[in-house]
Amino acid sequence: MPVGLTRPVTLLPVRGLQLAACASGIKTNGSADMVLMVAGEGTQSAAVFTQNAYCAAPVEIAKRHMQLASCSALLINSGNANAGTGQQGEADALTLCGQVAQSLGIQQQQVLPFSTGVISEPLPVALMQSGVDQLIPALSEDNWLAAADAIMTTDTVAKGISVQCTIDNQTLTITGISKGSGMIHPNMATMLAFMATDAAVDPYSLQQLIQSVCDNTFNCITVDGDTSTNDAFVLMATGAADSRLLSPSHPEWGIFVESVERAALHLAQSIVRDGEGATKCIEIQVNGGRSMEDCRQVAFTVAHSPLVKTAFFAGDPNLGRILAAVGRSKVENLDMQQVSLHIGNLPVLEHGEPSPQYDEQQAALVMAEEDVGIQIDLGMGDESSRIWTTDLSYDYVKINAEYRS
Repeated sequence: MPVGLTRPVTLLPVRGLQLAACASGIKTNGSADMVLMVAGEGTQSAAVFTQNAYCAAPVEIAKRHMQLASCSALLINSGNANAGTGQQGEADALTLCGQVAQSLGIQQQQVLPFSTGVISEPLPVALMQSGVDQLIPALSEDNWLAAADAIMTTDTVAKGISVQCTIDNQTLTITGISKGSGMIHPNMATMLAFMATDAAVDPYSLQQLIQSVCDNTFNCITVDGDTSTNDAFVLMATGAADSRLLSPSHPEWGIFVESVERAALHLAQSIVRDGEGATKCIEIQVNGGRSMEDCRQVAFTVAHSPLVKTAFFAGDPNLGRILAAVGRSKVENLDMQQVSLHIGNLPVLEHGEPSPQYDEQQAALVMAEEDVGIQIDLGMGDESSRIWTTDLSYDYVKINAEYRS
């Protein structure tokens, strides 16, 4: 069960973007597994992709297409990653892009493909071609929830959010969906996320915005330290709200940025809360670093420690495991005699010395909570960083051991 996360009740339509979802048969259980998103004329798009050198075919094609033409459609499937499929995988994805383009009367380069699921299995092109035929007539602005359901793989709950803000006395809408549960680690976060807004945004500013937002949200989560082959985060601005063009020079740009980041952070944290086998959502705050990178290094070293993660699953306040992880984080000139540690609001270590206020029974109560906070102060400077992770349970092993069965 996800940690403090439920399926969204409703997601607001975004003017200028239509969606449809269907069950094409990729998933043998009959659940929805394909999504088509079609953007209106004048839509600007920006994206960031996985940093894994072993990129899936759709990632390679989406990157190329974004350099060649403006994006008009996204074709997404779950149940098959189309990764490790060689030249045939690219040919199959291009075939489907061509079918969508022909149906919509656009260029093939204006269609971006995205896939998620099992790696190294051929894409079932015939099934997906029939799926495209189902998707085209079903397009509607009000299909965000259906799309959120259709992109899931090992997710146990659909993930989505809508945020509205007022700029130039106009109400702008931002709606997004994401999927991800395992193989979650930054660069970039191992998941798929699709967000759209009816605001008009300068294209250069949109790309800068998505990278900044990604760094502060999707690149701050980890479940297991594994980076996938298929990660992508796409942000589309349709301009259908007929508002003034937004860029950093706009006096209310900060309001828009905060709204986009708030939506992305919810989606990112939802992925952690639905992490495979997770029973805890753990926030790790590292302060007192010489640089943000030092703080991130410490935070991710703690987050990726199997000993730390299993201790939290058991609710066992064996907190030396956290300190050991801090100590091996390879931060230059780290002085453990300056380090302080809190679990929740309970002090554990103060400037390298055991806190007289520490109580193991109280620590066990804190660790029994579904939402747990770790605060680490390095005592080296003024920089800080915050990430989110999960515990490591029996079910994580079971889910991944049985993933292909």
